[in-house]
Amino acid sequence: MVNLSKELENAKTIAISGHIRPDGDCIGSVMGLFLYIKNSKPDATVRAFLEEPADIFDCIKEVEEIENAENVDEEFDIFFCLDCDKTRLGAAEHLFDAAKTTINIDHHVSNPGCSDYNYIVPKASSTCELIFDLLDKKYIDKDIAMALYIGIIHDTGVMQYSNTSPKTLRIVADLVEYGFDFPRLIDETFYEKSLLQTQISAKVMADCKLFLDGKVAFGKVDYETMQSMGLKSYDLDGIVNQLRLIKGVEASVFMYGLENGDNKVSLRSRSYVDVAKICQNFKGGGHVRAAGCTVSMDAESALKEILKLIEEQI
Repeated sequence: MVNLSKELENAKTIAISGHIRPDGDCIGSVMGLFLYIKNSKPDATVRAFLEEPADIFDCIKEVEEIENAENVDEEFDIFFCLDCDKTRLGAAEHLFDAAKTTINIDHHVSNPGCSDYNYIVPKASSTCELIFDLLDKKYIDKDIAMALYIGIIHDTGVMQYSNTSPKTLRIVADLVEYGFDFPRLIDETFYEKSLLQTQISAKVMADCKLFLDGKVAFGKVDYETMQSMGLKSYDLDGIVNQLRLIKGVEASVFMYGLENGDNKVSLRSRSYVDVAKICQNFKGGGHVRAAGCTVSMDAESALKEILKLIEEQI
């Protein structure tokens, strides 16, 4: 385990970043640690670098302080790489490479460890769970607790997914003690959808197809639809889980098109298909029941390859 207090002791400049297309766990862990360092080391300079978060995360204190790293040229004393390895940092990767010390905190089984100090625990529900373990509790306040709580509920599906452990539930109970309105957070950041999100979800579900005797559900959104409807990647959050919930389905596959012709792929499974293993064939990764990758092929060709790999496990 990383001794966070020791590593931060002499640091004057600190950068924190996470993966491209940041989700709730990524944003929650980055902002939770960002706010914690501001509380515990008020004389240090700490900066957070991510792509622009979805509006649903505006409730997190100081989320507007998140920066784009593209034009930043600085050597930080410490660079924290959260919820990913360095290859998924996007515009912040050069800051990782230039930093004096790097610390990687993650829960993805596909992460090989890329830093001077690596704290990678695949059994953890989320990176936010790991961050909570590392913090000196006397510096945690309601805003930090809320950021970490958001990350945990997003990566556990509000404690419904199989990655939820007794420890996860104990940590959630500790976080709720700080007094934020957790039912509102669940509704507004996890369940509530815009009309546009509802419309695209309905379209994908109406057009979805079943394969391998109904054990695999597939849905997609092509790049032209992304453009014509004005969709962002976060507007598609949750669709792959809806596909998985179709009765009789073991694994779900969801794709959306990117500007360069590639397809972003998300996979989920119910009980026995290891989707992380499948995504590793395409230089992706994730968890046994939830994983993703980007493929340089059309959707039909990608689906054909993925179905072959799923069939080997069914």
